[in-house]
Amino acid sequence: MQVEIACRHGSIGEATQNYIREKSEKLLTYFERVTQVQVTFDFNGSRVKTEILVDAEHKHDFIAHYEGEDARKTFDVTLHKIEQQIRKYKERVQDHRRDVPLSELSEVEQSSDESE
Repeated sequence: MQVEIACRHGSIGEATQNYIREKSEKLLTYFERVTQVQVTFDFNGSRVKTEILVDAEHKHDFIAHYEGEDARKTFDVTLHKIEQQIRKYKERVQDHRRDVPLSELSEVEQSSDESE
């Protein structure tokens, strides 16, 4: 997974960049098909706008943004929004059917009836 960090009208330190990369890697625990994460910071005076774009296989991009005073705090809030979007998407596409196919279910019920 690639993590790209871009800054407009300012910069962030190496420690913050490592923090962003480390936290972005955790998105793979929510959704294995994440291929790229783009983090953009836009500095405007004392305000920082953070935007995260997550590219996943076979799915449109997940996008979230937040504006605040501190780059690290705005990143954390934005990352939380992305995590919620990914969890919601994964819950929606997961197969919630029974573990046993219906054709095998009748066989399992018949064998349990015979054993009683």
